[in-house]
Amino acid sequence: MSSQPSDWRQQRRGKLSELAGLGLPYHPTTFAPTHSGTELVSAFDRLEGATVTVAGRLVAVNHMGKAAFLRIQDGSGRLQLYIKRDEVGEAMWAYYRLLDLGDLIGATGRVFKTKTEEVTVEVRQMVLLQKSYLPPPEKFHGLSDVETRYRQRYVDLIANEDSRRMARLRSRMTGAIRRYLDERGFLEVETPILQPIYGGGAAEPFRTRVQAFDMDVYLRIADELYLKRLIVGGLERVYEIGKDFRNEGFSRKHSQEFTQLELYQAYADYSDMMRALEEMVVFAAGEMGLGDTVKFDEQEIHLAAPWARIPFRDAMVEHAGLDLEVVNDRDSLQRFGRERGVVVAAEMSRGALLDQIWSALVEPKLIQPTIVKDYPIDFPGSTFARGSKTREDEVERFEAFIGGIELANAFTEMNDPYEQEARLDFLAQTAGVTTDPEERDDDFIRALEFGMPPTGGLGLGLDRLAMVLTNADHIRETILFPLLKRKEEPVA
Repeated sequence: MSSQPSDWRQQRRGKLSELAGLGLPYHPTTFAPTHSGTELVSAFDRLEGATVTVAGRLVAVNHMGKAAFLRIQDGSGRLQLYIKRDEVGEAMWAYYRLLDLGDLIGATGRVFKTKTEEVTVEVRQMVLLQKSYLPPPEKFHGLSDVETRYRQRYVDLIANEDSRRMARLRSRMTGAIRRYLDERGFLEVETPILQPIYGGGAAEPFRTRVQAFDMDVYLRIADELYLKRLIVGGLERVYEIGKDFRNEGFSRKHSQEFTQLELYQAYADYSDMMRALEEMVVFAAGEMGLGDTVKFDEQEIHLAAPWARIPFRDAMVEHAGLDLEVVNDRDSLQRFGRERGVVVAAEMSRGALLDQIWSALVEPKLIQPTIVKDYPIDFPGSTFARGSKTREDEVERFEAFIGGIELANAFTEMNDPYEQEARLDFLAQTAGVTTDPEERDDDFIRALEFGMPPTGGLGLGLDRLAMVLTNADHIRETILFPLLKRKEEPVA
């Protein structure tokens, strides 16, 4: 067969014309399967000899003279069909012979087991539900080209059971997290994706324009400030699972568009968030059928609580050999970083230098679930965390790591409006951006002035969690349609 797509389409359209000439039905507007392949296997003792109707994509054919074994693939897996010329008649046999791999077909017949004990449907009637004008990749032996897998996810899902498994597991993970929170009195809410003033983190936003308002807006980088407004308003336990957007770099663990869980609980602190995170991850893994131990990057990861807890300062000493009681100012941190091959720049703030050293020397070593707590007040991302009760230069914040990847970020939330305002102004100054009040979310400060109760907040990256729980090599494996650089496609 020619390898040119135009030839494939022409040949398959020709077969469809031949099939139509047989006078049998094809391309119905609806079809009603009675069972999936998995259901037939699990209920065989009850269904043996019964007449059933099934549907799926034709993925393999073993033709044997006047009979053939076919395999179809439905949403649950694969199922074997058996068709015999003497049983279905010449017209139906000719109909079957005009089918191609990839075609969507329906079949009705009797359930039985072959000599090899495989549950099979003996076909009595068959119908072409939809013609596939392009053949499946490599006759369903698999699609290995990563670029094609991401750009044509529909083909990837047809060809790769692992990709279908990933999609199902990811869905079960998200559903389990929702159940965990719903059962504990959390209210799922939705907050704006288009925001006139972006906030809740230090990140480069995407900008767009609302023509009707003649106004520039941003795609949100976090849900935080709107969710905390709801805490002020009396909704004491809230969460959102949604897309956030950051116009920044790309790596194995970064995507410009990503899914995040953010939750906020009144009358709680970061210690409560630690326990909630541990329980939630273990609960999700259990609902996914994974248990307390998973494999990620060739490592056995033990998820059972309690996770290791270590202060930021102690982790720096243990994994980077950096004692912040001794090496603490900008100049000494720059020298420390350069001596160890860490990329640093002269204009970096003290907090940015700590972040660079942390990311290069400490984070990759945190393989087993680890909660790192009590971050420096000037460390990136600490702006909305409440100050430590014991040290003026730290905040009640933790980050959680598994497999050398940061999964979660959590605070005892800052609820003093004037301290929060001062922190935001300091952030703007150190980031080198304007302090114009129009660029600061003063409405959020106003909300805090009405009084926000003591609150714990947690952000959990669901794409990264899915990476760990499913042993994915790249964050794009966990996202059905990841953003890719535009590629010019040749016209077939």
